Amino acid sequence: MKFELQHTDNASDARAGLITTDHGQIKTPIFMPVGTCGSVKGVHFTELEEQIKAQIILGNTYHLYLRPGLDTLRKAGGLHRFNGWNHPILTDSGGFQVFSLTGIRKLREEGCEFRSHIDGSKHIFTPENVMDTERIIGADIMMAFDECPPGQSDYQYAKKSLAMTERWLDRCIKRFNETEPLYDHNQSLFPIVQGCTFKELRREAAKFVADKGADGNAIGGLAVGEPTEVMYEMIEVVNEILPKDKPRYLMGVGTPWNILEAIERGVDMFDCVMPTRNGRNAMLFTYEGTMNMRNKKWENDFTPIDIDGCFTDRTYTKAYLHHLFKAQELLAMQIASIHNLAFYLRLVSDAREHICCGDFTAWKHSVIDNMMRRL
Repeated sequence: MKFELQHTDNASDARAGLITTDHGQIKTPIFMPVGTCGSVKGVHFTELEEQIKAQIILGNTYHLYLRPGLDTLRKAGGLHRFNGWNHPILTDSGGFQVFSLTGIRKLREEGCEFRSHIDGSKHIFTPENVMDTERIIGADIMMAFDECPPGQSDYQYAKKSLAMTERWLDRCIKRFNETEPLYDHNQSLFPIVQGCTFKELRREAAKFVADKGADGNAIGGLAVGEPTEVMYEMIEVVNEILPKDKPRYLMGVGTPWNILEAIERGVDMFDCVMPTRNGRNAMLFTYEGTMNMRNKKWENDFTPIDIDGCFTDRTYTKAYLHHLFKAQELLAMQIASIHNLAFYLRLVSDAREHICCGDFTAWKHSVIDNMMRRL
């Protein structure tokens, strides 16, 4: 994987770059639709390519490991051949999912023992077998196995957790270097910076990660309950240390305004379930604000929802989408998901354009307040 830093904003740390993988190029800043089980919920790949303009999607190691399972994925030739997505894929290591299984997991130095949420069967994830699993999945970008501690963890727990995450990272890197890709493309490993909301720990983690010289680096353990301003502060602390010539990935974030604030602080890559999850619950994101399409105010509004031009072959009105949600039609969730994902990809594309023009900060200030309104 290669990363080229192409432009920087005149008044902030915002950057525009180009990631090159064997499955294609990715213009940054970029948002990655979440395809947890190998698919983005309710959205065809044709729509992802042509309407949403997705350049990369995310899959999840925990879910893919449990179903369809490693045997099926290996026989298929990896996730790209299994699901037919011919562009870059990033896999989360499954750490966040495993550690969210409170009550059905046991954490120890070897790794994390857990029970499947599907059938209760017992499994264990270690740094070594997670690397092997991500090799079998075949993602272009693999994430290291880490512990994602609760956002409100006290200092002692956060310090102990970070120390283990760093030991696990060394084991991940060793296993990654001992193995080869199983298919006909290269893979990259990204370490993850943890440390909760403690500046000292975040700096330590960022330095530890930066010294590994990986192809890219991730910031984890944010947007898990801490105040938004604290999240922004932690991003600033970490990005002061992470190398500028490598892509920076903020995991699991967030709202459109979170993304703009993080771009301003030097983040390049994002993922979040919010566009599709909120879309399935009738929430649309737009530059003018957020809309709950179940609200009666849209009942006779025959203006298009498609203010961002994602539906190129037809126009869906607010009244029609309101009707679909009230009638509990599945098409409502599909239209809303496509709209939201297209908006997120339009947002980062617009951000890139303004970074290249050198006026990102001024543009951000001109749009962010409206986006945060409820219409």
